[in-house]
Amino acid sequence: MKTSAPAGSAAPAKKTSAKSARSSTGSAVLRVRGTETPWTAKEIRETRTELEAERAKALGDLHIAEADLQGLLREAGEGAGDDQADAGASIGGRDYEMTLAAGTRDKLDQIEHALERLADGSYGVCENCGNAIGKLRLQAAPRATLCVDCKTKQESR
Repeated sequence: MKTSAPAGSAAPAKKTSAKSARSSTGSAVLRVRGTETPWTAKEIRETRTELEAERAKALGDLHIAEADLQGLLREAGEGAGDDQADAGASIGGRDYEMTLAAGTRDKLDQIEHALERLADGSYGVCENCGNAIGKLRLQAAPRATLCVDCKTKQESR
């Protein structure tokens, strides 16, 4: 079932395939919302560079978190003594490091996905509705895969 655009919003641009068009130079032409200026080649390069820097940082963070977790697991094998507080702190530390590592892996997956979308020309297209995510949103959150409307609906569930 197709819904119409909310009152007061601009009519959605003509739907195109999930992949963005290519310019005559062969570079991706990323879709924008109605009032936004088109992406420049420099802005696309800056976004790719930012994502690659985030990926490098996430890989470093993941390496540290996994090393810390391995250290905690080795220490657990040595025994925390008979003190229940020490055992509880050790378990809490492991849980924290496991959560940290999982969150970093998730972030890394999102970054990789964004870089893949930049490479295949689908970056900037909402994975839910197919409309433009919006240049300003992507500049603020380069890993975004949903437009504001779809993200709002997702979070309200």
